[in-house]
Amino acid sequence: MNNIYDVIILGAGSVGTPAALFMAQQGQKVLVIDPAPSVGQGSNKAAIGGIRATHSDPAKIRLCLRSLAIFSTWEAQYGDDIEWVKGGYAYPVYGQREEQILKDLLVTQKSYGLNIRWCDRDEMLREIPDLNPEGLIGGTFSPDDGSASPMLSAHAFWKAAVAAGAEFRFQEAPTAILTEGGKVTGVRTNKGEYGARVVVNAAGPWAREVSALAGVDVPVTPDLHEAAITEPVARFLEPMVVDIRPAPGSANYYFYQHKTGQVIFCITPAPQIWGRDRAETSDFLPMVARRMVELMPRLANIRVRRTWRGMYPMTPDGSPIVGWAGAVEGFLQAVGMCGQGYMLGPGVGELLARMVAGTVTPEDEEVLRILSPERAFAGMERLK
Repeated sequence: MNNIYDVIILGAGSVGTPAALFMAQQGQKVLVIDPAPSVGQGSNKAAIGGIRATHSDPAKIRLCLRSLAIFSTWEAQYGDDIEWVKGGYAYPVYGQREEQILKDLLVTQKSYGLNIRWCDRDEMLREIPDLNPEGLIGGTFSPDDGSASPMLSAHAFWKAAVAAGAEFRFQEAPTAILTEGGKVTGVRTNKGEYGARVVVNAAGPWAREVSALAGVDVPVTPDLHEAAITEPVARFLEPMVVDIRPAPGSANYYFYQHKTGQVIFCITPAPQIWGRDRAETSDFLPMVARRMVELMPRLANIRVRRTWRGMYPMTPDGSPIVGWAGAVEGFLQAVGMCGQGYMLGPGVGELLARMVAGTVTPEDEEVLRILSPERAFAGMERLK
């Protein structure tokens, strides 16, 4: 076999592409394989662009703090405008249930270095003057969170990875993960065969099928979410606004104004909608529009340009799976990002690079314990 690499990454999306960059930068010979015609054509393409470290899970807080550092300095370091905006994330509160949830989480969030605070009613209205003031109690605000363009980011990561020496093969699908004596030896595709001591599964919604090529099962199932974008308007909103109040048909919804002026929004369906049918529905827009206008009446007359549907690769407990597959040496799982692959991707990519190089830190070890493929998958993250 002539095509020998140190690492083969299956998936050129929100996780696989940053991982390729950071591995190539540390001197690894990296090949990325993806059946799509170009970078970021899976779940990354459906992401709305929010980037937050405001989580309830310590592992995701740490990973996303690193992602924020990478996104926020990308243009200065690499020269690409990825439409980064440090607008923050705001969770307005109108009920005692939501107040208790968010105040309880502040203890964990602050203990892991998250810059977040509780705002009373008046302070929340200063941050977001167009919120409906009726019944507003307050909320949390994390000013260091932000947003960027998923497609521009994917292209920027790809360009930097290629410059660092990573190789990408598009329109090529894996058909087998090759093993010998319980160890990874390479990958066979519909176009060729490649050797490697490490294979990374970063296949997003297709993670389970890819993992099965090595005889390994990962509990990742795609869950469908819809999103939309409006016409561009003059800037009036800085933070991503997240309303965690449940309502018929949805667990929560969120929206923000992108750097280019459009308002982008998404809803979390309840119950979950499993599958891969990415056709838009007639239910989404009326449901979310009513809630958004009630929360922010100023949105009533803005025109929606487009809706779309994407897949969230979900795990049973709502947290990613990152770690070595115990049954096959050299098979590394980076899957089940639960709709947060875009914001987690750079932080996870750096972690994967350290795992391959054997340079994990004590903080990494804590993250890997939480996200282990061997965990019990009990419970559910409180701030998905």
